[in-house]
Amino acid sequence: MGKHLNLPPGLVTLADHGEHARRSLDARTWAYFEGGAADGITLHANRAAWEAIRLRPRVLADLSGFDPGTALLGRAMAAPVLVAPMAHQGLAPPDAERGTALAAAALGVGLVLATQSGTPLEEVARASLPEPDRGPLWFQLYWLGSRAWVRELVDRAQRAGYEAIVLTVDAPVQGVRDAERRAGFTLPPGLESPHVPPVAKGAKLAALVQQAATWDEVAWLASESTLPVLLKGITHPADAALALEAGAAGIVVSNHGGRVLDTLPATATVLPEIVSAVNGRVPVLVDGGIRRSTDVVKALALGADAVLVGRPVLHGLANAGAAGVAHVLRLLLDEFMAAMALCGKRRVADLRDAGLVEAPSRP
Repeated sequence: MGKHLNLPPGLVTLADHGEHARRSLDARTWAYFEGGAADGITLHANRAAWEAIRLRPRVLADLSGFDPGTALLGRAMAAPVLVAPMAHQGLAPPDAERGTALAAAALGVGLVLATQSGTPLEEVARASLPEPDRGPLWFQLYWLGSRAWVRELVDRAQRAGYEAIVLTVDAPVQGVRDAERRAGFTLPPGLESPHVPPVAKGAKLAALVQQAATWDEVAWLASESTLPVLLKGITHPADAALALEAGAAGIVVSNHGGRVLDTLPATATVLPEIVSAVNGRVPVLVDGGIRRSTDVVKALALGADAVLVGRPVLHGLANAGAAGVAHVLRLLLDEFMAAMALCGKRRVADLRDAGLVEAPSRP
């Protein structure tokens, strides 16, 4: 498959894509893509937590009618996997966000486009929507201005064909990213941010804090928007309960990939608490450190409805554009089908089984 897609040789895992991207990208861009906040404790904890969970499969199960597909908010998808929102994919030219959208749509994987996309949301939608078997197309929103600006951007996303809004709530300001500072990373000239209002571009921390969203803004957005609103960045069960009260249509358990506030617990460790608080009322998704199909299986066994995958997609994009993203997603989907079958499950709903995992106690 790699040869057919003109990929670099030897890429057979998501980790292979990461290692090739590390060697190929300049040190500053790599620090931006891969670095975490402060000492990287949460960044590394995310991965370690998935690895620490053990699977307890059943054998000799009836696998007739095997189907890895699922649905979210009424939209069918090939598997419970979406591409996470990631800013400034133009750092991996020439395909950038359009290439990611083409690959995700072709494989039936959902896509969440970032506010800090350099490609206009309409162009990304045009790349994704014509694919008949595509997954959900959602738009991630930062609260970066007035309610009027938010309403205008949400309306723009709806007109373009986006099906949900994912409001990021854990990053009113940027985290302290030591790796970026050591590398001297700055956005290169000409890298546009067409969805960011002028008032937010280059704004200082004090100004961003003053305009940060509260639960009042969440309730307003949920009531104003004709699209469902999911909240991304929930790690505390009390906040999950407040999200439901405010009208959220879904929860994304996320610590921002360890990029904002360091020493947060890994998403795998807090996921069961959030699932319990939500109690099936809305979908629960999770991201952070997903690198293997077994991570997807574990997330679903702990109660998630789907996962979001971030950095590996950027690695594929840097390695071979849209073809690289397609290869990363294909590897993950193929592995997922194998893992699902080897766990003795023939439907995604069957993976929601606490007996399938043996999780270590939370430190």
